[in-house]
Amino acid sequence: MRTIAWVTDSTAMLDADFAREHDVYVVPLCLIAGDEVYRENVDITSEQFYEKMREHEKVSSSQPPIGEFIRLYESLKGHYDDIIVIHCSSELSGTYHSSLQAAEIAETPIIGIDSKIGAFPLREMILQGILYYREGMSALEIRDRIQGMINDMSFYMIPASLSQLHRSGRVSGTQLVISNLLSIHLLLRFQEGKVIVEDKIRTMKKARLKLLDVLKKDMEHVRDVCIMHANNMEGAFKLKEEILHMAPLLRIEIASFIPVAGIHAGEGTLALAWIKNHYSALGRLGAPASVPTMA
Repeated sequence: MRTIAWVTDSTAMLDADFAREHDVYVVPLCLIAGDEVYRENVDITSEQFYEKMREHEKVSSSQPPIGEFIRLYESLKGHYDDIIVIHCSSELSGTYHSSLQAAEIAETPIIGIDSKIGAFPLREMILQGILYYREGMSALEIRDRIQGMINDMSFYMIPASLSQLHRSGRVSGTQLVISNLLSIHLLLRFQEGKVIVEDKIRTMKKARLKLLDVLKKDMEHVRDVCIMHANNMEGAFKLKEEILHMAPLLRIEIASFIPVAGIHAGEGTLALAWIKNHYSALGRLGAPASVPTMA
């Protein structure tokens, strides 16, 4: 069997030990608080970074330096038959294109996939790809199967802070003022790699109910969902209870949101993601792929 390595970024929510065991190489994004720069999930945990966000008005993120990718590809060249590269949406980060450019500079052949998303769905693509590899599929067959998953993904988010979205350029100053005056909450969703406004809702309760309505429309085809939260476990458990009331047999995972998402959407943000016609690969690989709080 041909050997395969995976290259991804820290938005994939992968545990370091699991990644090493399955030949997954994770290049961390950079988190910036004031004048300090941290590598996501390497130099600082999610919880620690949210503390930094409270201390610093200026927080941001950036893609990994291209030099890190170049060094990685040079180290992988010749050690694997195939290298599958899959990163967070190229519409939201330059990480994917930097990774491809670095592979070209290092003269390392790769098979690239733009996930058009991040977090739980990106993790599931990698986990499912590992299972496909165990079934004997080639790297190109795995790529085609993963790309087929992209159209079945759903990812919705209720940001806690429109001010944070404003700082990151996602909301204009006028929208911020009007939304604050009217106490409007946004329901955002991923569409073709971009984050768009699905709805504008007056109360958080109504925002959660709208999210449940969206999930209900897909319920016939959904087996697993993941609730992600930016340091908001209470809100995550409340959303879980509401989902179970609607669908008692649905399998639910609760996981901490990646800090990059918290930077743009604010501490307290809730998100919900699922992939239609898909059983989560998490339990079938015999090891945790992330460090979620299972509920």
